[in-house]
Amino acid sequence: MGFLKSAWKHGLAREDIDHALSNPVAVHYFDGYVIVIGPSRSGHLIEVGVNDDDFVFHAMSAREKFLRRK
Repeated sequence: MGFLKSAWKHGLAREDIDHALSNPVAVHYFDGYVIVIGPSRSGHLIEVGVNDDDFVFHAMSAREKFLRRK
């Protein structure tokens, strides 16, 4: 899995992103990408965007709209 420059915009560590991706609590599917909700190493829920080419392009604290979404 690769990382695009935009993945670092919100300052999350690679280890936290990897932890969230390895321990998903929800996955939301969109055209061309997925948003994975999972815990950081500290247990804080984060959202990670991964495109169809298997590159992480987005990572930040999980927003309410993804926590509510079924």
